[in-house]
Amino acid sequence: MLKMLDGWVCAFLLVLYCSVEVIDASAGDADPRYRVCITQCQETGCVAQRCFPNCKFSSDGEFIDRPWYMQQEPLYLQWKKWDCQSDCRYYCMLDREKERESHNLGPVKYHGKWPFRRIYGMQEPASVAFSALNLAMHFHGWVSFFILIYYKLPLKDGKKAYYEYAGLWHMYGLLSLNSWFWSAVFHSRDVDITEKLDYSSAVVLLGYSLILAILRTFSIRDEATRVMVAAPLIAFVTTHVMYINFYLLDYGWNMIVCVVMAMAQLSMWAVWAGVSNHPSRWKLWLVVISGGLAMLLEIYDFPPYEELFDAHALWHVTTIPLTYIWWSFIRDDAEFRTSNLLKKAK
Repeated sequence: MLKMLDGWVCAFLLVLYCSVEVIDASAGDADPRYRVCITQCQETGCVAQRCFPNCKFSSDGEFIDRPWYMQQEPLYLQWKKWDCQSDCRYYCMLDREKERESHNLGPVKYHGKWPFRRIYGMQEPASVAFSALNLAMHFHGWVSFFILIYYKLPLKDGKKAYYEYAGLWHMYGLLSLNSWFWSAVFHSRDVDITEKLDYSSAVVLLGYSLILAILRTFSIRDEATRVMVAAPLIAFVTTHVMYINFYLLDYGWNMIVCVVMAMAQLSMWAVWAGVSNHPSRWKLWLVVISGGLAMLLEIYDFPPYEELFDAHALWHVTTIPLTYIWWSFIRDDAEFRTSNLLKKAK
């Protein structure tokens, strides 16, 4: 659900601009001084006194810039290393930002991103750290749910859980771990493959969360009905993931898909919390309302503090405690449903 909210925020912001042509241009990379620096770096392989081994030239002086995954060293050593263009952009950005600071000018975006300071080769270190913490929190929540279901609550014939949605939440836990893992990787190194893996993982989680929201809020327990509900959504999500990976990564269309799925499930959970007599519905309301307030961090974007903490990174911070509350609600729901089913069985 938290990744759902994350996707909804990004989607909402981009849908506002869906009628505008998407271009890879920002105030920083439109700066003539920055452009001159990039051109000189690509010609010489150096920015001021810094020269980069990744900038290689053939014997006739032609620039050789192979993708990071085509280099000679093993993938596990090369995946975070920066190619010539990335190094040129990064150090030209640093020099230009120092010049702007000396003239009391604030930072600007370069190629759609704020100027972040690399740490151990990570492009957005704060977002990486907070994504990793979200990953850890989901792992803790999923494991605690697993222990509750199979070691603390009664089981049917000593094997199967009474809670009808146990298997669905296990799958949700695995997809959440996958999504936050690729979020950390993508913020660490923004290249084509990590971008697609991050986007695809988020879309899959959103689609599955929508299915889960429908099944739980409408109390659908019959397997045949579950298949009828899930099949068209699975087909749509699969088609969309194939489209953005193998045909065209259309950011506008992808965000429209995300916002529709996210708003649908968010509305379902909100309405269900309002009409149900669930004893822990306040936790659900807390997650929904707090997530909505945290969206202000995405709406009021600001430059990174100390070149590390921007609005998006702080948004990731807010999802950490909300993840704990969300898994707490899931555990409470398992106990609530198991108790009701045992009472009916007597």
